[in-house]
Amino acid sequence: MLRSSTLFVRTLRDDPADAEVPSHRLLVRAGYIRRAAPGGYTWLPLGWRVLRKVEAIVRDEMDSMGAQEVHFPAMLPRDIYELTGRWDEYGDNLFRLKDRKGADFLLGPTHEEMFTLLVKDLYSSYKDLPVSLYQIQTKYRDEARPRAGLLRGREFLMKDSYSFDIDDAGLAASYNAHRDAYERIFTRLKLPYVIVKAMSGAMGGSASEEFLAPIEVGEDTFVRCTKCDYSANTEAVTTAALSPDTASYATAAVVETPNCPTIASLVDFLNANHARSDRAWKASDTLKNVVLQLRHPDGSTEVLVVGVPGDREADIKRIEAQVSPSEVEPLDDAGFAKHPGLIRGYIGPQVLGATSATGVRYLLDPSVVTGSEWVTGANVAGSHVLHLVNGRDFTADGTIEAVEVAAGDPCPTCREPLEIARGIEIGHVFQLGRKYADTLGLSVLDQNGKQVVVTMGSYGIGVSRAVASIAEVFHDDLGLKWPRAISPVDVHIVVTGKNGDDITIAGEKLAAELEAQGLEVLIDDRNGVSPGVKFKDAELIGIPTIVVVGKSLAEGNIELRDRHAGTNEAVPIADAVQRVVALVREG
Repeated sequence: MLRSSTLFVRTLRDDPADAEVPSHRLLVRAGYIRRAAPGGYTWLPLGWRVLRKVEAIVRDEMDSMGAQEVHFPAMLPRDIYELTGRWDEYGDNLFRLKDRKGADFLLGPTHEEMFTLLVKDLYSSYKDLPVSLYQIQTKYRDEARPRAGLLRGREFLMKDSYSFDIDDAGLAASYNAHRDAYERIFTRLKLPYVIVKAMSGAMGGSASEEFLAPIEVGEDTFVRCTKCDYSANTEAVTTAALSPDTASYATAAVVETPNCPTIASLVDFLNANHARSDRAWKASDTLKNVVLQLRHPDGSTEVLVVGVPGDREADIKRIEAQVSPSEVEPLDDAGFAKHPGLIRGYIGPQVLGATSATGVRYLLDPSVVTGSEWVTGANVAGSHVLHLVNGRDFTADGTIEAVEVAAGDPCPTCREPLEIARGIEIGHVFQLGRKYADTLGLSVLDQNGKQVVVTMGSYGIGVSRAVASIAEVFHDDLGLKWPRAISPVDVHIVVTGKNGDDITIAGEKLAAELEAQGLEVLIDDRNGVSPGVKFKDAELIGIPTIVVVGKSLAEGNIELRDRHAGTNEAVPIADAVQRVVALVREG
């Protein structure tokens, strides 16, 4: 039995100064976590109980699907990660350290290499496969801007698992088994979720899906079709563009466009001085060439120009997902000074391309389809070119999904409008394929005695992030409202009497009887604390069932409060144990 009089907790009336989202604010105020360092939190007793219950559900479903638990060290040697290039690819996101002998180590951000080498060490035959291994362990990533409490930290608890199969059919089966297990996990946690197509990023591999909790404070943006079942992270959305009829296009012509530093001013100038006969010029008629700098893991840089329609903005995060592990940033003044062939504000595709005079690689958003006609820079200050046609007057080095996805964009599958929402990533599943097995030499003998490279899947759940996500979903203005499956205890008994009086004696007796029935109990037995303060703490802490033993005891009743429904019911003290036990066991 937990007692408020001795429980290591301190509730707060005011929000912490650095709290940006409800989960951060409430988990600190209710005494579940305390900030230890930027991006790092100490779990207090109530918070630790919640975390362990989430962990237990994850472990139960992983065990049920046949995965086996292992546990790796958090401090890992450099040489293993150099084999896959990720010592450099992770860049500043790695926590690096040296031992007393000068050997390099890192704090593990993820463990693909370790899982792969472990299986290589112990397994050598197709008879050993398939196998799925998992661990629940703390990960470390040196986030540049840790924020939102547990949602974006430098240290976090994660379940990562890996499947090992002899062929692609086996990988598909393992992938689906993990996907199904994840659905059961989030259902048991009462977390609403959507499954969306995703980018694999630095993980590599082919098929990739994210489980997102659709919560407005989430950092992930995703789209859903208003008609079909298409859904995707905006980084993974593919463009549905139709090729135009080019028969009526005019010859490209350069025109002077003085004092037109923006797309809007350019459109206004064209409509005033070069009016079209069919309609007015629009921003969507212009081709905007965005100049970026890629910073590669080895420290080298590359200038990249991306062409997008003038009525759309380039999405740096979306571009970065496709050039990962390189980082992307706008080219600064010093970068422009090194490339005098790029006339700032008037850049056109005629001088771009890896084989051009500038040598600058040029990629187009897929919406700039072959045969489309544009107004764009003429590579001369104060001038633009009209009727420039992709494929006729210029070509690019390739395409890259670059524009910000907007509500109403056509679905890539059925072309009906897309809608946009925000969410928190709570799980991710990848079909890694043979990337790590190839690099690290993981192969087994098949039925014919031939060496075959093993194919792998990778599957992650943010366990500590799930706690925060649940808090984001289950709260109100008064405090937290935990789902019963992960509540720190089953029932919170609030005793409003004084030491030794009938109310206190009845409260203690009820708590002991409930505990004897196998329930986990927190009793607020603090002396000298007003009932009002106790009620506010109970609402803030968020146990789903609150029992008040107070003045109504004189009438033979206790008060049974449902934190989720907001109801308050008088129950005879003689029936209290039976009612509470039934309520808890109903879930």
